[in-house]
Amino acid sequence: MAADPATAAAQAAAEHGSGGLPQFDLALWPGQMVWMLIIFGVMFFLFAKVFVPRVGGAIADREDRIAGDIGRARRLKEEAEAQAAASAEETAKARAAAQKLALDAKAKALADAAAREAVEEAKLHERLAKSDAMITATRDEAMTHVAAIASDTAQAIVAKLTGAAATPEEVASALAGHA
Repeated sequence: MAADPATAAAQAAAEHGSGGLPQFDLALWPGQMVWMLIIFGVMFFLFAKVFVPRVGGAIADREDRIAGDIGRARRLKEEAEAQAAASAEETAKARAAAQKLALDAKAKALADAAAREAVEEAKLHERLAKSDAMITATRDEAMTHVAAIASDTAQAIVAKLTGAAATPEEVASALAGHA
């Protein structure tokens, strides 16, 4: 006959002398406590002497590396700022030098232009003086001929109007009276 599975399990347990789970059997607790203390001691030793120092060393190395990287970054930043300041100073000096050079070149160009203008004005005044002298000489020479021209014209007019020619002495005395 077939037996019920629950009954069969209870009979098998009774044959082995066990009444349930071994961890709940109070007679086995002292041995379990010893093994638990041995395993706890071994685990504590492994954690205290092996695992935690390795993890702590890795963390310390990482912190040192990070601190070194931050220090190096700060140093590079300071160097970059110093180079930027030096570059700005050099740029300012170059700009000032360029402005000074431009002002000097402008002043020199103005001085050269003023000198050329003075030379040209001197040449112009000289030409004007020569022209005035030539005009005066030409006018004076023309004025010397005016009397002769007036005398010839007066003789021609008298001859045309009267039919008789006037003598140069008569014309000269008539012109001297009107001058």
